[in-house]
Amino acid sequence: MLVSTTEQLPGIQIAEVLGEVHGLLVASRGPFSDTAARVRTAFGGEVKSYGKLMAQSRAEAIARLKDAAADLGANAVVAMRFDTTAITDEMLEVAAYGTAVTTENPQHNQQLPPE
Repeated sequence: MLVSTTEQLPGIQIAEVLGEVHGLLVASRGPFSDTAARVRTAFGGEVKSYGKLMAQSRAEAIARLKDAAADLGANAVVAMRFDTTAITDEMLEVAAYGTAVTTENPQHNQQLPPE
């Protein structure tokens, strides 16, 4: 499934807009990550465990976004965005959202297959 942050897809025509879709994930940081973060805050430097958590959370949110789009019959999502919100000191929500669409490839005049 094609997911794009742009509203238009160069060389691909949007045939139908199916509606808004989203993929949500609530992630929890573990006690070891928090301890490492406190040490890094005191001395400076990258907190790799948090970076890994965010990358994994975004990937899972996109996977859920794709599932939601496929459930509507879409083969692409346009105008995809991320939003991250701290729910508590230990939990955060990662949301991927966009517009589910079906597309046509004007060069071949056929609908692109879903993944």
